[in-house]
Amino acid sequence: MTNIYIIALLFALPMTQPKSTLIYIGDPMCSWCYGITDELSGVKEKFDDFDFELIMGGLRPYNTQMMSELKDFLEHHWEEVNQASGQEFKYDILDDTKITYDTEPPCRANVVVRQLAPEKAFAFFKGTQRAFYFHNKNMHLKESYHDILKELEIDTQQFDDLFESDKMKELVRGDFEQSAEWGISGFPALILQHRGKLTLVANGYSTKEDIILRIETVIKKSEGSTEKN
Repeated sequence: MTNIYIIALLFALPMTQPKSTLIYIGDPMCSWCYGITDELSGVKEKFDDFDFELIMGGLRPYNTQMMSELKDFLEHHWEEVNQASGQEFKYDILDDTKITYDTEPPCRANVVVRQLAPEKAFAFFKGTQRAFYFHNKNMHLKESYHDILKELEIDTQQFDDLFESDKMKELVRGDFEQSAEWGISGFPALILQHRGKLTLVANGYSTKEDIILRIETVIKKSEGSTEKN
């Protein structure tokens, strides 16, 4: 078979488009990320043939303020999220004078699970949210994640070893930097990667119906543009 024939054959083959991807940028201690959880689950289910990636945005990483110092501010936002989404909150942790509102540890925990079991990353993210907002666990402690890990059948010892590692601290910082590079300044945010283009389809709380409509609109416009070309 000559080289010319091989080249001609390659051009004759149909070019397959890369798989579309939904990229979710959030923080497990972001209350609106907790609020949008069920809506996002519906979006994920609608586009179950898309890849799904989870990036930690970093709401208040390395923050040194105590939960109790931010009580009035957080309580107001949590009540708003509850009214908008119906998600359940417990408020006792807002009186804690020993826990800082540092969102880096739970973000790091999610990066660890993304490394160990990427297919379970979103389920773990949701479990982390409920552990904090409903069970008021201290998400700085690795033990606070053990029940979620056991439920998802992820090895707790592997998790513990990685949770405190410099490598995971570096990886989660990389997530924060990626989010900033994309210009994401508020969470939750959802980006559609379709035909090589990134489009912000949600920034802040939205219903699944609104998000699905935006995604379908982007795809339709993309296909129309391709047909014209």
